[in-house]
Amino acid sequence: MSSRPLSLTVAAAVAVIFGLLTIVSGGRAIFGGVDMGAVVPFVLWFNFGAGFAYVLAGIGLWRGGAWAPMLALGIAVATALIFAAFLWHVLTDGAWEARTMGAMILRTGIWTAIAALALRGKKPT
Repeated sequence: MSSRPLSLTVAAAVAVIFGLLTIVSGGRAIFGGVDMGAVVPFVLWFNFGAGFAYVLAGIGLWRGGAWAPMLALGIAVATALIFAAFLWHVLTDGAWEARTMGAMILRTGIWTAIAALALRGKKPT
């Protein structure tokens, strides 16, 4: 039986599922010709690429990889920085969709929580 805390198991599963959903939705928007309205290209491309990192981080957390908590923290920080850049875009009258605001709030919150759980569950080296 694994000594991994249940919260970390849930965080790992959320990361993988969220990552796969992000890859599919981002891929549809970028490559599938789906009209997503006033997308902000740097946010769309970041989120699509980050989806692969989400999956990798989730697998690493699941397997107990020593590198996984730092990857989760890196994802959280990078997402917060992209969110800040998106807010700047909004404040300077760039075109945007309300769902992007909600998605960035959600992504930043989820990855902040995953990183906190991962760092708390990190085994001392």
